[in-house]
Amino acid sequence: MDLTTTLTGALPAIILISAVLTAALSVVLLKLYRRAVIRSMATGGAVEQVASVDASEVPSNPPPLAVNFLSSGIGLGGRAKSAYDQSSNAFRCRGLVYGVAGIVYALILSMPWMLTAEGGFPLMRLIWLLICYAWPTVIVVIMVAASSRREKRWLLIGYISLVVVVGGFVIARNPDSSIGQLLFFWFYVNAAPTLLLSTFLWRRIRAVGPLVLIFMMAGVTGAEVFLSITGNNDGVVRAFAAFGYMLGLDVNTVFLLIVLLGFVALGYWGWRLLGHLGHAYHLKGMSDQSLQIDALWLMFAIFQSITLVFEDWLWIFTGPVAFIIYKLITGYGFGHFMPMNKNDRSPSLLLLRVFSLGRRSEALFDHLAKRWLQLGSIDMIAGPDLATSTVEPHEFLDFVGGHLSRSFINNAEDLNSRLALRDTRPDPDGRFRTNEFFCRNDTWQMYMQHLATESDVVLMDLRSFGPSNQGCLRELGQLMAGVSLKRILFMIDDSTDQDYLKQTFQTLWRQVPVSSPNLREQAAQINVLILPASSSMASDQMEKSLFQALPARESEAKAGSPR
Repeated sequence: MDLTTTLTGALPAIILISAVLTAALSVVLLKLYRRAVIRSMATGGAVEQVASVDASEVPSNPPPLAVNFLSSGIGLGGRAKSAYDQSSNAFRCRGLVYGVAGIVYALILSMPWMLTAEGGFPLMRLIWLLICYAWPTVIVVIMVAASSRREKRWLLIGYISLVVVVGGFVIARNPDSSIGQLLFFWFYVNAAPTLLLSTFLWRRIRAVGPLVLIFMMAGVTGAEVFLSITGNNDGVVRAFAAFGYMLGLDVNTVFLLIVLLGFVALGYWGWRLLGHLGHAYHLKGMSDQSLQIDALWLMFAIFQSITLVFEDWLWIFTGPVAFIIYKLITGYGFGHFMPMNKNDRSPSLLLLRVFSLGRRSEALFDHLAKRWLQLGSIDMIAGPDLATSTVEPHEFLDFVGGHLSRSFINNAEDLNSRLALRDTRPDPDGRFRTNEFFCRNDTWQMYMQHLATESDVVLMDLRSFGPSNQGCLRELGQLMAGVSLKRILFMIDDSTDQDYLKQTFQTLWRQVPVSSPNLREQAAQINVLILPASSSMASDQMEKSLFQALPARESEAKAGSPR
């Protein structure tokens, strides 16, 4: 087998097989991970009871409580506007950094065609090549800089319009070109990696897809190489045949044994690489999003350089070189141009929700993470609804290595240790992280109270809340008793029983202890955001309401909160 055949046949086959196996294995592993989380949550911990409120500690005539329903027209001012502008600038800056890196990447991939094709160095040909090779840039910019479906839609429409306009100019300037030829070239360089991309960035597996893909590519490469070496060496073939005959194995079983040996040989080093990546993530050398984007871009770089091999096999290095240049540009751009938080401490958000929301919780977290993680960290109690959506690289590797139990908080000492180690610093790309707290079934509500007093803003998702959600009552009571209502935002929609919710607020208000910071307010008010039906409007209203809940000064964030 010559080198060109290997690069254009074996290499794509390895990536294709790895991607398919990645999708299947990731689904299985994430199901097992979710099951393990649920099982560990159901076990008991070292329960430390929260002291009950004595009747004498409850005010006989508490001040009236107003429930303020927010639906539209939320304005921003003061620190809220500053925070919103900061997150918007981070969006634009990150998109610009990736955009510049993507243009340089596309230019490098375009050069072999410009140097080897006949007809000189026409400008329209270069522009067309740049647009075709810029497709991964469009995908990445949509991932990092579009905060709503509407923005994603307009970015995609803009790119398609550019393809149509430039393609029209190319055909007008070159009568030998045709629409079919231009479409064929676009699909030739982009179709395969785009389809494979959909496997490991599929919503159900994207949290772990890149990690599993790395391991699978190492293992499948080992199997392919070992098969090739064995097939080209008669002595090795006879040795395996004799070994199989001695054990009573048939030909197919011996073949599978050869494949397995090769897979394990390089798969081991793939596993070691995953360990190094997990360690680098732990040391904040990368973010979970940058890991996904790097995997995406590397896949495009490999496939797009394979299309150049028919001219000369040395062009296979074009993709890796373009990828390295992309990494250098993004590293420099994030280090010098990203608007980092200048405060000593970035604001933190505690996300509470009804666990039964399922996929609606995933959609909420996606919207929330887009905007808030530009500004500060998110804390949350791990639950079955988001177990497979928010899993971080080190958590997944702990699970695969059989060490998931060490992620769980068993007592107050564990909680204090986790709070002290809570990650509140941005990653190299300027994006903050989500801190998940794994708690037992009989302790998570108590630990929630500690997290609430440590957070700057608390968002509680009460969609679908009604008389059947009695588990939320204790959380609501703890929030009203120990956290300033000014920095709490409750969120509902049409599925929420509003009458029951208002009745619940008033009942719990009459049970608030005299030590509550909210009783010192002249006008106590609960803010409840009613999400509109439109997902883009809902996302915008939620973001603005959260920023409005930020305290005006850092010292106010903890006013009245017990330590």
